[in-house]
Amino acid sequence: MTADSALIDNRSEKLSLWTKLAYGSGDLGTAITAALRAFFLLFFLTDVARLSPTAAGSILLINRVWDAVNDPFVGWLSDRTSTRWGRRRPWIIIGAIPFGLLFFLIWVVPPFGQTGLFLYYVVIALLLDTAYTIINVPYAALTPELTRDYDERTSLNSYRFAFSIGGALVSAVLHPIIVGQFGDIRTGYMVSGLVWAIIATIPSFIVFFGTRERPESIETAHEDDIPLLQQFRIAFANKPYRYVVALYLFSWLALQLISTVIIYYLTYYLGIPQKLPLVLLAIQGTAFIFLFIWSAVSRRLDKRYVYIIGASIWLAAQIALFFLTPAMQQLVIPLAMVAGAGAAVAYLIPWSMMPDVIEFDELTTGLRREGVFYGFMVFLQKTSIAIGIFLVGRALGIAGYITPTAAVQTPVQPESALNVIRIFIGPIPAAILAASLVIAYFYPISREKHFQAREELAERRAAEEVVPANSSNTINP
Repeated sequence: MTADSALIDNRSEKLSLWTKLAYGSGDLGTAITAALRAFFLLFFLTDVARLSPTAAGSILLINRVWDAVNDPFVGWLSDRTSTRWGRRRPWIIIGAIPFGLLFFLIWVVPPFGQTGLFLYYVVIALLLDTAYTIINVPYAALTPELTRDYDERTSLNSYRFAFSIGGALVSAVLHPIIVGQFGDIRTGYMVSGLVWAIIATIPSFIVFFGTRERPESIETAHEDDIPLLQQFRIAFANKPYRYVVALYLFSWLALQLISTVIIYYLTYYLGIPQKLPLVLLAIQGTAFIFLFIWSAVSRRLDKRYVYIIGASIWLAAQIALFFLTPAMQQLVIPLAMVAGAGAAVAYLIPWSMMPDVIEFDELTTGLRREGVFYGFMVFLQKTSIAIGIFLVGRALGIAGYITPTAAVQTPVQPESALNVIRIFIGPIPAAILAASLVIAYFYPISREKHFQAREELAERRAAEEVVPANSSNTINP
């Protein structure tokens, strides 16, 4: 073992099981809210609040304008935060209570007319997104603050997304069951929203009290005086980051299109709305299991190859769902399991690539700007959710989707609307995933290149520690 390798091993900072569990639990709350919004929010706005599909989709599109500002801005602020609790953790605890309250309010149908309902959901969505950002951007930026180890970061993200997929799984399966316990669907959604709002608030406290940021991460909080807009330009000048951003946007856009349309697909095309909990269990349950399988595979293969294998499986499943007919509905659960096995890579791989990208940025600039990098990633995650909901809502509106009424809860949809639903479950996400495969193939950071970067960083940090100690003996010219 070389001296440089020994130095890296000493600084690998293996994490305890408790730290991994505490950190991983932090994605539970945001995953629950993201899953319920992805799977049910458009359906809630069209079939429960009874807004038009176009109006419902527009609410989320308006929200993205605000997202373009608040996600990177909160990341930038967290980079410059300095407290005895660290840079990231104070933000997480501050946003917890408002986040839970606003998530509950998004599932309430106030006694307003169409215009009043539209404005109500716009305001609540904007405030909810702000609270979500305050928690999730600093939380995501914690990963490189906790460990430098290449494989340990993948392991850390495995725990994170185990909680993420687990929370999404449980909430997505139990939500329609809770709603079904009430004769009035609006009451069911409100009660379920309250239950999940309470549960989603708790993990922020676990992360705050259960993790600690590395001392050197806290000490560098004020080293970066580069203006925010210039930091954006520097971030996107980072070639590996551009690949990760594109990979994440494509994979999550496909995921959110499927999540948004699945309830319409089962209700109106296959005619089996009662199987929604089982289908979601098949998707999320299989994704949960394969999260650990792909994590193990990534210890032997480069991360980009793991993504290519998983996304290819996922793509094939979506094409098969497009050709499925109501007479073949018994195949929907096996296909959902195959899709979930492949979709797990969308959770794991881009996020496990991010710390590597940040270290390449530090190698180039000498600065750590996790907040800015992760701010854009969270922005893209929420953008993909919004774009998915907007596109599906807009397409359904154009196709003549019939909004339910108090008298007719499940109207017969025209063939044009059914075709739109099928297209959004198959060809469109498949095409997006095909593009992501190309992006993954050309991703420039291999395992070997990452180790080389870590060696250089280790040498630089060691030199920075030696120079101050000898500075008293140095004669300046």
